[in-house]
Amino acid sequence: MTMEHKRDIDGGARLRWGILGTAQIAHKNWKAILNSGNGIVRAVASRGLERARGFIQECQREAAFETPPEAFGSYEALLASPEIDAVYVPLPTALRREWVVRAAEAGKHVVCEKPCAGSAAELREMLEACRRNRVQFLDGVMFMHSRRLERVREVIDDGASIGAIRRIGIQFSFFAGDDFLRDNIRMNSALEPQGCLGDLGWYCIRFILWTLKWRMPREVTGRILAQAGGAGSPSPVPTVFSAELLFDEGVSAGFYCSFLAENQQCANVSGTRGYLQVPDFVLPFQGAEIGFEVYNSAFEIRGCDFEMRPNRRLISVAEHSQSHPTSQETNLFRNFAGGVLAGKLRTDWPEWALKTQQVMDACLESARRAQVSARGSSSRSRG
Repeated sequence: MTMEHKRDIDGGARLRWGILGTAQIAHKNWKAILNSGNGIVRAVASRGLERARGFIQECQREAAFETPPEAFGSYEALLASPEIDAVYVPLPTALRREWVVRAAEAGKHVVCEKPCAGSAAELREMLEACRRNRVQFLDGVMFMHSRRLERVREVIDDGASIGAIRRIGIQFSFFAGDDFLRDNIRMNSALEPQGCLGDLGWYCIRFILWTLKWRMPREVTGRILAQAGGAGSPSPVPTVFSAELLFDEGVSAGFYCSFLAENQQCANVSGTRGYLQVPDFVLPFQGAEIGFEVYNSAFEIRGCDFEMRPNRRLISVAEHSQSHPTSQETNLFRNFAGGVLAGKLRTDWPEWALKTQQVMDACLESARRAQVSARGSSSRSRG
C-alpha cells in the first residue's frame, strides 16, 4: 500500500478499512473509525450486494464519509481489493477463523470481534496466519483502550489505595427478552456456541487477567446455570454462567454473566487496604466523564456502638462515554491505525486474546464436565 493511497484530502495519513459483515455493532464502529482521525471506511461487504449498500446508506445518513464506501456482495471481493489496508470482522464466532485467516493471507490487518474463535486451537491458527503475513491482530474489547483503565491501573499499583489484591468479583448481564431468546444468533449454537459466556464472559475474564497483569489461574471452575436454544439451534447454549478462578498467593476471582438478569456491568477489586468499584466497566454510563470509586472504610468499636466509617473517593476521567472522538471505541481504532501506519506491530494484543480464550475454554470445559457428571449421578440414582 502506498502513502498516496493512504492520505485523505487533508494530507493526514489514513488507514483504509473494510468491514466484513453488517452486524449491529458494526454501525457503532463505523462511527468510531470516522471519529478516529486516522482511519476511513473504504468498503463494506455482505453476503448480498443490496444488504451491503443498505448498510452503507444507513451509516452515511448519520456519520458520513466524504466519499461513500464501496459495497461488495462477497467477503472475497473485499479482501481482493487493493484499496483496503485493514478489516473489521464482526461476523459470527463460528465464521471468524476462516475469514481472519483469509484476511491475513490477503495482507489485511485485523480487528476481530469477541469471542475471537470457537477454541484456543482455532485462535492459534488465526494468530499464526497474522504473524506469518506480518499483519496486526486485535480483539474488539473497547474498554482496554479507555483512559479510565490507565487510572485504574495507577490506583491498583500505588500500594496504598487497594493494597495486595485478594478478590475480584464481576457481574455482566442484560435481560434479553423472548424475541432475543428465540431469534438472535447468540442463541444459535452453530454460530455462537459459547452463548452468554462468549458474549459477556469474555469481558469479565479480560478484566480479571488485566487486573492481575496477565497471570493465569491455576484452577478454574465453571457452571452453566441455565441454557436454551433459539429457533433452529442444533443444541442449547449457556444463557446464565458463573465461574470461579483461583490464582497463586491466595488470590481468587469470580464472575457471573447472564442473558436473564437486568443490565449490570460491575467490577470490584478488593485488597488488603481497600477496594475499588467500576459500575460500568464495559459500556460507560452516558456522559462527558467516566470514573470509578475507591473505598477505604474504617471499622470502629466503642462500647456498645459498632461503626463503619466510609472513606470514598470518586476518580473521574475526561472521556466521553460513547460516539465521540475521545470515547473508548474511537481510541481502539485510533490506536490500531496509529501502530499500523507507523509500521509497529504489537505482539501483546494477540497474547491478550489467546489468554482470554484459553481461560474461557477452561471455564466451558469445566461446566460441561460437571453437566456430564450430574447426568451420570442422576442416572445411577434412578437405577
